[in-house]
Amino acid sequence: MAGVHFGQADFHAIQGDTKYRLTLYKDSVRKVSAWVAQTLAGRVTDVELWRSIRETYAIRIADKPAHELAQTYFNSVYRKVPLQQHSFDVLFVETQPPQVQSDRPIFRRYWAVRPADQIIRRILRDADLAAPWQDLDRDVALIASAITQRLLPGHSLDRESRVEVLRSVFYRNKGAYVVGRAVLSGTYYPFVLPIMHGPNGIFVDAFIDDPDDVSVIFSFTRSYFLVETAIPSELVRFLKSIIPQKNTGELYNSIGFNKHGKTEWYRDFARHLEQTSDAFITAPGIRGMVMTVFTLPSFNFVFKLIKDRFEPPKNITREEVKAKYRLVSQHDRVGRMADTHEFVDFRFPRARFSDALLQELLRDCASLVELSDREVLIRHLYTERRMVPLNLYLESANGPEAEHAVDEYGNAIRQLASANIFPGDMLLKNFGVTRHQRVVFYDYDEITFLTDCHFRRIPEARNEEDELAAEAWYSVGPNDIFPEEFTRFLIGRADIRALFFQLHADLFDADYWKDMQARIRNGDILTVFPYRVEKRFDPLRQPL
Repeated sequence: MAGVHFGQADFHAIQGDTKYRLTLYKDSVRKVSAWVAQTLAGRVTDVELWRSIRETYAIRIADKPAHELAQTYFNSVYRKVPLQQHSFDVLFVETQPPQVQSDRPIFRRYWAVRPADQIIRRILRDADLAAPWQDLDRDVALIASAITQRLLPGHSLDRESRVEVLRSVFYRNKGAYVVGRAVLSGTYYPFVLPIMHGPNGIFVDAFIDDPDDVSVIFSFTRSYFLVETAIPSELVRFLKSIIPQKNTGELYNSIGFNKHGKTEWYRDFARHLEQTSDAFITAPGIRGMVMTVFTLPSFNFVFKLIKDRFEPPKNITREEVKAKYRLVSQHDRVGRMADTHEFVDFRFPRARFSDALLQELLRDCASLVELSDREVLIRHLYTERRMVPLNLYLESANGPEAEHAVDEYGNAIRQLASANIFPGDMLLKNFGVTRHQRVVFYDYDEITFLTDCHFRRIPEARNEEDELAAEAWYSVGPNDIFPEEFTRFLIGRADIRALFFQLHADLFDADYWKDMQARIRNGDILTVFPYRVEKRFDPLRQPL
């Protein structure tokens, strides 16, 4: 339905489609696991029976076009069945990646014997976006110019030169994305055409061909695409050919199969442990009051455990923290919140843990940690992409790097607000810098909906005693927020503090936040571009 809803410019329906898909899998697993438990009754704990079920299931799904997803579904159902202990060898863990292929290619091929403008026009018409074009001739000319200037120099076209474009269009939020690759001199060159609605029809907003920019569009900080595919593994192989730096799990995540993305993530991690010998350490940065975080230096992820007790002034429960993480998993992350995977009963080799880290885990998270001679069992944790904490990044950043990072910091706060998210704790330590130098929020225990906040100006002091008083002379409600106070703690480094105030002064004004609230309550879905504004053909063109 995403294509239909895009054609109608029904962006609220697209958001609804996205949330429905996320809950659909969980609802199905819950129902099926309950049915299995009821059907097996007294034999539900029989491990040999489960192994037999797994073998039969493997035969039944062997010829299915999405059998890797079926394996993950089996794992989900088995882990959901209420058992005192689940047997690891019942699960599908290490399996060969599927090599299923469609009867016809999943992409359309356009040979370079035709003029560029003819090929581009055909690509856009073949996308069949069910909406009138604002100015197709203009868009064709803009794309042709970009190709001529950025893609073709250094290449001579031969009989094998061609363009291959996926038949399926990718939909997310307010945009449709045509994804393809140019094949020049035997090498793949990626490109993405973002298409948006304007007042008088749809238009191509940019020609994205830089591999890093394409990677950001498929980033772990963004909501999953809605895209139709009969054979997910085939679509992932195509994407892998144009974004080779993305691992398989990330690509499954990006096209909406996040549960299988989690499976692929675990497989990557297990293989990595076999090939390395470094030890887990406490993650760099300021220790959190709610989470204990550790990492493996050679593996680009962190592991986050909710502490048993929270240090003041934190006033929240473990279940409330989990609810915050669930909120993020189902919300539009607008490129500014890290995706996470949630695990239960995660087993690590004990030999890879230092005594100091084990002592920290047992001190802060004893209820979640069990030790044996060979293993560290953690009952509940989250995994998240490792980033450089913004406070640490700014300590060593040079002038231009610091200026870019602090501007990104302000943009991250703004874009979170546009998605109806208020971070709560906006200290630098709760934001990270990605390898693309984007600033991303990753500490979710205090997030709330922006529309639930009450933004106020600090009342004027009545007299000198008020100004000198240790306590506020005005009442403060539980949801009251005073943006003027942000100036005291957001930026500590003096040489860039003034720059932040110059670029983002309105963040300290309650009226900015009230205006954003009003737009959200009015039903506005604000546009957040998943690429740099300078990549747009016309930065002044306003999409719907």
